[in-house]
Amino acid sequence: MAEGTPAAQSGTNYNDRVVRQFALMTIVWGVVGMTVGLLLAAQLIWPALNFDTPWLTYSRLRPLHTNAVIFAFGGSALFATSYYIVQRTCHVRLVSDRLAAFTFWGWQLVIVLAAVTLPLGITTSKEYAELEWPIDILIAIVWVAYAFVFIGTLAIRRVRHIYVANWFFAAFIITVAVLHIVNSAEIPVTLTKSYPVYAGTVDAMVEWWYGHNAVGFFLTAGFLGMMYYFVPKQAGRPVYSYRLSVVHFWSLISIYMWAGPHHLHYTTLPDWAQSLGMVFSLMLLAPSWGGMINGIMTLSGAWHKLRTDPILKFLIVSLSFYGMSTFEGPMMSIKTVNALSHYTDWTIGHVHSGALGWVAMVTIGCLYALIPRLYGRTSMWSTRLIDWHFWTTTIGIVLYIAAMWIAGVMQGLMWRSTNPDGTLTYTFVEALQATHPFYIVRLCGGALVLAGMFLMIYNVRRTLQERGAPIDQPVLAPA
Repeated sequence: MAEGTPAAQSGTNYNDRVVRQFALMTIVWGVVGMTVGLLLAAQLIWPALNFDTPWLTYSRLRPLHTNAVIFAFGGSALFATSYYIVQRTCHVRLVSDRLAAFTFWGWQLVIVLAAVTLPLGITTSKEYAELEWPIDILIAIVWVAYAFVFIGTLAIRRVRHIYVANWFFAAFIITVAVLHIVNSAEIPVTLTKSYPVYAGTVDAMVEWWYGHNAVGFFLTAGFLGMMYYFVPKQAGRPVYSYRLSVVHFWSLISIYMWAGPHHLHYTTLPDWAQSLGMVFSLMLLAPSWGGMINGIMTLSGAWHKLRTDPILKFLIVSLSFYGMSTFEGPMMSIKTVNALSHYTDWTIGHVHSGALGWVAMVTIGCLYALIPRLYGRTSMWSTRLIDWHFWTTTIGIVLYIAAMWIAGVMQGLMWRSTNPDGTLTYTFVEALQATHPFYIVRLCGGALVLAGMFLMIYNVRRTLQERGAPIDQPVLAPA
């Protein structure tokens, strides 16, 4: 920025303090959430690892794991990157420093309350929405503050154009607010117990309208916002097709909202609703792959950078996993395929190809690009450690999802196999015994992913030790 610009003369800096806070807590919660996941994977092999302690049982730790990796790890990453990106692309400081600080401390309080209540068995038992009503209210308050900070910053932008990453972030923020408030409508009974206002099949429909769109907007749209900023930035290239990015945005958010019923095939949900969910799920393939192609093709003319830049490896491989999981999801929504895959570990493999392969890898890549910028360094302390992290994570994810794919198909085939007289060929215990070796492979894969996170902690720690005070960057003048 030129020294004589108005921004430089006024001495206005970006608010990077809150970005640094969220970025560091992303790493902390990632390690916590993945450690709990590794313990759960071990418990499925050796059940005695719950030590006959109620708060260490699988049923209580599993929702803790999902909440930690989605809302603590993923949520903190979205806060950090959205606050960073909206300031740079709008050339203004966040509209309210106090509200931004409130979103950080409020979100950390939500996470701590979840970590306390879920192991104690205080839960609504609704997937991805297990937290009880007082915490739900706190989440809504924090989220409204987040929406005000982000959309308010867009409103005061000094650049007329709104970059496409901000469209994805805005859609994710608004939609998640609607999803959370509608799905969490409940009648309090005590401070720690409530009942949903919906019942039976309607409750299931609302829950999976929320659940699938939590994946669609929290774990997809938000992270696509990250991708559309950091992939071109790291590659030093403009996005491959800006027109395609806009088409990608509008088609994705238009279709995703209707795909939830595919979670309820062969249930009491009306057949027409199940079929509608399947059709919209198949339609999702086009915008999802459009986004993947747009991200990967941004490297056109810069493919050689993959040899020397492990951050780009994280970002591009994450897009490959995104493409794979968004192909697999629509295929699994087809009723005949779902008849085999439903309730099996194939679903677990699919979820983790998206959650680890897409969400975790794009988050890690963005953090490696972001942290040096936040602390006034040109790069991370060790590029070789980033490379090691990439390979441990990639190999770990492949082991994990391949084991779950094989185990899932095997389970589905064993469960539906019958003798000539119509009796089941295999008992459930026999299917469980056949699955046991694949659970060991999954544990090994998860251990590699977690080991990579510890490499990241060490690398970030050494990076921070070599810096001086955090750098507050001046606001750019509009082009």
